Amino acid sequence: MEWPVDVALARPVTQLPTGPSWAYEIKVDGHRTVLWRTEDGVRLQSRTGRDVTALWMDLALAAMRLPSGVILDGEAVVYVAAPDGTAHISFAAAQSRALSRPRRARELADQHPATYVAFDVLAHPTAGAPDLRPRPYVERRQVLLDVLADIGPPIEPVWSTTDRDEALLWYAALEGTGVEGIVAKPLRSAYTAGRIWSKVRHADTVDVIVVGFTGTVRHPKALAVRLPDGRVALSQRLTTALSSMVGPRLVPQAGRALTKAGDLYTPAVGEVVAEVVAGTTRHAVVTVVRLR
Repeated sequence: MEWPVDVALARPVTQLPTGPSWAYEIKVDGHRTVLWRTEDGVRLQSRTGRDVTALWMDLALAAMRLPSGVILDGEAVVYVAAPDGTAHISFAAAQSRALSRPRRARELADQHPATYVAFDVLAHPTAGAPDLRPRPYVERRQVLLDVLADIGPPIEPVWSTTDRDEALLWYAALEGTGVEGIVAKPLRSAYTAGRIWSKVRHADTVDVIVVGFTGTVRHPKALAVRLPDGRVALSQRLTTALSSMVGPRLVPQAGRALTKAGDLYTPAVGEVVAEVVAGTTRHAVVTVVRLR
């Protein structure tokens, strides 16, 4: 399997599918990460294909216990203590790690070590065929449980069930703990790139294409995004962390463009995808949550 791998995604739905042919997994709020156990070490890949090993070295060191040749798909998450003393998954803590420099990432890891929540296994050298992506989900799930049986924290399999009622109980009970919702996966489905799964989330967010920006390419102030209904709207002002992350990925074009509301922006090309709060998009007000 060649680096980087194109990952499977989930499309948003309003209700979980029903029937005996589905598995349901909790969706934790972290950073999508593919974990490669190579012959001589570990590499970590972001959803977009970047090498992010230096930002998650605590996970890379833990993954050295995996057999050489194993490739896992999952989420890098960070637990922090809540006011009531319980540990909750913090997207803000994971985002701080993902947007930091390697030295700062090591400092953050000392404060809040990461956990890797694995929800798929793409390769295993002793599973009959090294590339497991053509195998059905139900088989890959069993291989995942087998390979992680003797590994232990901080690498752990995601919660999964074939009982829809149990999944709905998780959905209701785990809101506010860093569990975003539930992902439904067909038991007989292969692993392929694109939106092959379904997800129900507590947060009303949507993925959008970035088509431009305001400010400078080095310090963008806001993003122009194309909403699902085709409109282009400006986001609210970016945080410093998001601005520094998106700037290098923007390729500005000559001239200026207008949103439907009449706001000027600099057009840009590329495949930058942002997750935005969608609850207010009918008013053309967009808040960027994260970059994909």
